[in-house]
Amino acid sequence: MTPPRLSADNLDTLNAAIGRPAYQRSKEAGIVHLGVGAFHRAHQAVYFDRLMAEGEAGWQIRGASLRSARVAEQLNPQSGLYTVVERDGPSTRLQVIGSLLDVLVAPDDPQALIDALAAPSVALVTLTITEKGYHLDPDTGELRLDDPAIAADLEHPARPATAPGFLVAGLAARRAAGLPPFTILSCDNLPDNGPRTRAAVLGFARQTDPDLADWIAAGVSFPASMVDRIVPATTPEDIEALEEMGGYRDAAMVKTEPFTQWVVEDQFCHRRPPLERVGVQMTNDVAAWERAKLRLLNGSHSALAYLGALGGYTYVHEAIADPVYAHFVEQLWDEVEPVIDAPEGFDAKAYRSALLARYANSALNHSLVQIAMDGSQKLPQRLLASLRAQREANRPIAATCLAIAAWMRWQFAVDENGEAFEVDDPMALVTAEALASAGPAAADKVDALLSIEGIFGRDLKADPVVVAALVEALSGLMSQGARASLQARSV
Repeated sequence: MTPPRLSADNLDTLNAAIGRPAYQRSKEAGIVHLGVGAFHRAHQAVYFDRLMAEGEAGWQIRGASLRSARVAEQLNPQSGLYTVVERDGPSTRLQVIGSLLDVLVAPDDPQALIDALAAPSVALVTLTITEKGYHLDPDTGELRLDDPAIAADLEHPARPATAPGFLVAGLAARRAAGLPPFTILSCDNLPDNGPRTRAAVLGFARQTDPDLADWIAAGVSFPASMVDRIVPATTPEDIEALEEMGGYRDAAMVKTEPFTQWVVEDQFCHRRPPLERVGVQMTNDVAAWERAKLRLLNGSHSALAYLGALGGYTYVHEAIADPVYAHFVEQLWDEVEPVIDAPEGFDAKAYRSALLARYANSALNHSLVQIAMDGSQKLPQRLLASLRAQREANRPIAATCLAIAAWMRWQFAVDENGEAFEVDDPMALVTAEALASAGPAAADKVDALLSIEGIFGRDLKADPVVVAALVEALSGLMSQGARASLQARSV
């Protein structure tokens, strides 16, 4: 017999051990969220679920997909309900989340999303659209007006397809209706995500309606935030395991770890959710927390992804269980920690210890290849920012350069057994062309990749100390392989 699919109609029939929404779900949204991926469902939506369980009504979420209908097809038949499967070793906790009402598919009906943004009940718009979704020039930080998607939205502002286009259209509709603007809160794993969002929205508005741009500049808040929770991709096996455990089918389930953190800049222009009631850190200094997380957690995650996958490992917990890899991660942190300019009250020793425990969580099966995706977009803030700070402070850089060289080796698209694989990255063609035109030596490869200014800028190629360290590291990876390179530097 096929288990029933999760929905509002059968919520009360679930096993009593399964957590469920402890509040009356509203049909009116207080939040619109763009980009309803697994991370949003395991992070922000969980916080708002907890907030409403505390008696704070009015924070239901209307989701929107800017690309495909896949997530809507998973969630809408389930009344927006889904399960968070929290795993920690042998322990598993199930919680059905009720904060999400439904998911709009923007390409199918752009006006429906504009109307949702213009609804009087909406006070907050949150985003998890990845770095690509902001359409900013990496060098100037300004909106890329030559981006084909942005150019199309500027030509047809009533039928937008991009996040900046939709946000401006929604704000224009609110202004025309005499409604106050909403707060726009980026929840993407990016430094300065608040200012980046502001640049994207204002850059678009200035092209379409300068008066509207002035209204946005004067009245809209763009708080920065830092988000942290490991959310691996859901597999068919995960869905089947939930069926067996819970007795129901959930096409939209997400799996995650017990740890979760959200730091939000306390700057709202409209109704403000009292998120501090559910553990969110409201602060005026998000940047320091973001730096610590990007450089310690995300930097080491990327290093493990490339070095671990090249070394034959599949999951994070497998790589960190290898003493050679664990020792390298500690060496990387030893280099990076002195230059993170940590926030007040930050205990680096405890944070590092907690990260090792999180990485060792074998129940998550966090794929190294998943972390390796979109490396060209992640490298600048995760590793290159640390490298620049280390050089400015005249500190050691060998471990950091080995991590960067591992990304370079990954661009070869051939593993250590000579098997080809696909590099999943928006700049994969650019890196492939650079390598194809380079000579066979490590120095040639480093020079070719450092010449990609959209990733590395101009300064690193001009720094002979950096170049020498990268050449040495890449040479070792090419001749010895990943694990042997780590072992050679750990003795």
